Amino acid sequence: MDGRPLVIGVAGGSGSGKTTVTQAILARVGQERVAVLPHDAYYRDLSHLALEERAQVNFDHPDAFDNALYLAHADALTNGQAVAMPTYDFATYVRLPQVLAVPPQPVVLLEGILIFADAQLRARMGIKIFVDAESDLRIIRRIQRDTRSRGRTIESVIEQYLKTVRPMHLEFVEPSKRYADIIIPNGGLNAIAIDMVVAKIEQLLS
Repeated sequence: MDGRPLVIGVAGGSGSGKTTVTQAILARVGQERVAVLPHDAYYRDLSHLALEERAQVNFDHPDAFDNALYLAHADALTNGQAVAMPTYDFATYVRLPQVLAVPPQPVVLLEGILIFADAQLRARMGIKIFVDAESDLRIIRRIQRDTRSRGRTIESVIEQYLKTVRPMHLEFVEPSKRYADIIIPNGGLNAIAIDMVVAKIEQLLS
């Protein structure tokens, strides 16, 4: 550590348990020491398209994300500058006018399915964690999440999974696992792995 924030990447397939791992790190390291940038807050704004057209966009392809802004915000945080993180409405596929102020912290945590697929993002990470889980668990979790909080039907979730989520996982997400420093199996329920990750973070911070 050279006095700059420690940048951690948490990647993995949709429904793998990334958010659970992120929340465990926040709880153990302290929210007052971690700035979190979820990649899915940086989906490109599709308000220029009709709602029917927005729903047909491949949201699991790297091009769906505004990586230029994501990189700029990650760099600003590592340089001690606060950022205005966008907010995204997953029901209507548009970026909302509200922003969320994220102050700089000793740890910058980047989280998303495709953050290891981008070489520029990987280059900024001091620790790269891949959260792994079986595909059947991931699709069940995705159905539960999208029907409860994103206004989707079970049929639409399954259709999207077969059309884009699974193919993009095989093409981009799964191959990016090879860049990980740490692979956490069994999603966010692997207490031993999380203990080891937190211990390493504390070591680097001290």
